[in-house]
Amino acid sequence: MWIKICGNTNAQDVQQAADAGADAAGFVFAPSPRRVTAGQIAAIMPDLPADLTKIGVFNTQDFDEIVFSLRSAGLHGAQLHGELDFSLAERLRREFGPEFFLIQTLHWDMNSDPARAGERLRNELRAIARHSDIDAALIDTRTAIATGGTGKTFDWNRAKDILSAEAGPLRIIVAGGLHPGNVREAILTLRPWGVDVSSGVEFAPGRKDPEILFDFVRQARFAFLEIEPPPMLPAAAEPV
Repeated sequence: MWIKICGNTNAQDVQQAADAGADAAGFVFAPSPRRVTAGQIAAIMPDLPADLTKIGVFNTQDFDEIVFSLRSAGLHGAQLHGELDFSLAERLRREFGPEFFLIQTLHWDMNSDPARAGERLRNELRAIARHSDIDAALIDTRTAIATGGTGKTFDWNRAKDILSAEAGPLRIIVAGGLHPGNVREAILTLRPWGVDVSSGVEFAPGRKDPEILFDFVRQARFAFLEIEPPPMLPAAAEPV
């Protein structure tokens, strides 16, 4: 179970994510109301929780730009939001090594026929399965005007069968329109490895609401426990 709070713009929100029990914080370097610069994140990095995984989100295929931002900000991984580019993933893996966490975003196109959107997801999952450089696939919603942060959910029921058939050991992260009121349903339906939220825990773009954030993490944790209950401890031996 893995929970990422994305679209962070300040140290206070990242600390609240850590306090709530999130595993990772995301910082958007792509055009967005939540966009930050490497310099901004580098400046607050000393104030961020050391044990929280920090991920940079990029919508560029420019290797040098991505590397510069990652190194300047001191991040632990990247989320590639552009089209599939296995050569880019391979270069990033060589550059940063095995501990680097690399996520590829796959988009469910809300403007496409649902069958076509599902078939595209199926084909992309099959392609990723043949490449070991990508650690996880994040499923997000695409609209005519945005490739993320849309606040819209995709067709979970249609996607459920595709993920069950094609994901295999690949770690799947679900995003797109999640909030405290629906994250449990998303987890129970899709049974992902992790979830990602941005606008669903905000009171304004780039500003997190601590109560909503805590509720989201709590709902997600409870749902993950429903699909993966902790192992039973062995019964204590009777005294002799």
